[in-house]
Amino acid sequence: MKMRNHTPVTEFLLIGIPHTERLENVLFVLFMGFYLLTLLGNQLILLAILTSSNLYTPMYFFLGNLSVLDIFFPSVSSPQMMLCLMEHSHTISYQGCVTQLFFYHFLGCTECFLYTVKAYDCFAAICHPLQYTITMNHPVCAILTLGTWMGSCVHDSVLTFLIFKLPYCGPNEVDTSFCDIPVMLSLAWADTSLAQMVSFTNVGVVALMCLLILTSYTHIFIFILKISSSEGRRRAFSTCSAHLTSILLFYGPVVLIYLWPVSSLWLDTVVQVSNNIVTPSLNPLIYTLRNKDVKLALRKVNFYIIICLSNLFYLFVWGN
Repeated sequence: MKMRNHTPVTEFLLIGIPHTERLENVLFVLFMGFYLLTLLGNQLILLAILTSSNLYTPMYFFLGNLSVLDIFFPSVSSPQMMLCLMEHSHTISYQGCVTQLFFYHFLGCTECFLYTVKAYDCFAAICHPLQYTITMNHPVCAILTLGTWMGSCVHDSVLTFLIFKLPYCGPNEVDTSFCDIPVMLSLAWADTSLAQMVSFTNVGVVALMCLLILTSYTHIFIFILKISSSEGRRRAFSTCSAHLTSILLFYGPVVLIYLWPVSSLWLDTVVQVSNNIVTPSLNPLIYTLRNKDVKLALRKVNFYIIICLSNLFYLFVWGN
């Protein structure tokens, strides 16, 4: 039997996205386009909410949090994906891998919790409109939001600690374009049962969040069907349709990762690309297409941006 090298790994080699030979440049441009669209769209949504007093409501408060998450979540892995496409492989330090895995699951778990909170907010707004301002007051919204961030932070701090407490002495090749739980556990030189058990709670969390969201929307649809006027049904449905679309786009890939019985490298890669790059770029479009308040706020933001750019251009030209 050969003696194994027990020198701890100081860096990992990211192999990148499989089966992308001769498509690297096309995928790089595509990913870069989606990533820039994500940053621009979510920053505009955030600016619109912050600068428009008529959007100071619980629904838009949670939407602002979602925009923050959609800015940072793809930023954890998307730049690494694009580097791997251009260099075919890319190294990441041990500390960088720890940081990437923590923030990837911390932000993803926070978004998972936030969608559940938004589902409850939608339920309260449609099914109990008279008590809505009392049920979803400012302290309640702050506690719910803080709970999503803190709960995710504690969960993923424990998970990251358990994963990287394990010894890594080689090989150091990661079969994807960023550090994730399954590939890191496969490289560990020790019993991974405890880390796997804790990471399996992700399955329970996803299943529980899906159940809570399904319960909320079941009550919402039953309530909408009881509305006598077609205009009332249309307004009620338009209130929650954007959120429901966003939930389906977010939870579809997550369910395939955590609840699908059979896994493959190709399927996991497609799901990760969809969840990390495509979905965050679509959320600004989903929440603005049929929302007059957000459209009006965005027009004001764009007007202010144009004015600021015009003033800067004027100062630059006349300053020289």
